Amino acid sequence: MAKGRVTVVDIANAVGVSKSTVSLVLQASPLVNEATRTKVMAAIRDLGYVYNRSAANLRQSTSKIIGMVVNDLTNSFFAELAVGVDMVVQSAEYVQFLANTGESIDRQREVVASMREHGISGLIISPARGTEAADFKSFVGSGIPVVLVVRNVPGAKVSSLVSDNHAGSFAGVEHLAGLGHTRIAFLGGFPDTAVFSERFHGYRDALSRLGIPFDESLVVGSAPSRAGGVEAIERAMLLAEKPTAAVCFNDAVAFGVCDGLRSRRMEPGLDFAVVGFDDVIEAKTAVPALTTISVDPQGMGRRAAQLLLKQINSGKVEAESIVSSVRLVVRQSCGAQFGKAERRMAQ
Repeated sequence: MAKGRVTVVDIANAVGVSKSTVSLVLQASPLVNEATRTKVMAAIRDLGYVYNRSAANLRQSTSKIIGMVVNDLTNSFFAELAVGVDMVVQSAEYVQFLANTGESIDRQREVVASMREHGISGLIISPARGTEAADFKSFVGSGIPVVLVVRNVPGAKVSSLVSDNHAGSFAGVEHLAGLGHTRIAFLGGFPDTAVFSERFHGYRDALSRLGIPFDESLVVGSAPSRAGGVEAIERAMLLAEKPTAAVCFNDAVAFGVCDGLRSRRMEPGLDFAVVGFDDVIEAKTAVPALTTISVDPQGMGRRAAQLLLKQINSGKVEAESIVSSVRLVVRQSCGAQFGKAERRMAQ
């Protein structure tokens, strides 16, 4: 005869305690003394009891699940962001459900709906291109906290955490100009995103402040990826008046720019100055090491998770907008280690 499913009552009877005591042990309550907890856990193992967390969540009208949705997990920035989130939610005994949209708004709506069905307590999301404020209306209406990271969505009425994109690009241009460059390109990124707009305007405002004429041909959009960086530098180097340096949309693009330069037998740093944006882990170990605008992706993930948990624990969803500071990290790809006489400017 097949053995029936083990229940909380079976555990309680085996140990000689109440059903509520077993439930408290399963919820890791500090109200149960250690000796009783040990006996209950031993009975759970011996009898093969499996805790039905979904049913428990329904009874409690809450869950210990945090949804995390990113637009491009192939970019290591977002992997580091997710690690930062996980560090915080784990310590708070939550589980992170991670999904990648690949910039598909339809896929984003599917995974967000699925997460809602699983009873997530809150959502951290780097929105796909084309995301609208209306996509978060149901969350606002139901009181489920949402934190937008990296990309903001105007009018969404949810919390956001973004980096100071304008100041970052501005600092990159200032640094390159200080090294003697005047033909400075802005390479990579989708022009229809808010992040591109903010970083581009930082680039353009820096040129204006420094008295360097703006040349629209030096702004080359592309996918914000390594392949996009290769494509962008190839197009830039076809110009009659070639750039000698570039501020790149992100580190992935910067790595691609370095690849594209080498395919032309040009050495990043010596023949052409490259500045990235993000400061992913590989930036420090790349050859040459990448000069970049540090956003601290893991730190951003931790701050996003802390903001979300604060709203979950308070029971009040009050939208907060945070702009995190950035800083220039000078390494070898910009050629700062060489004197002007040593650097070979592209002609």
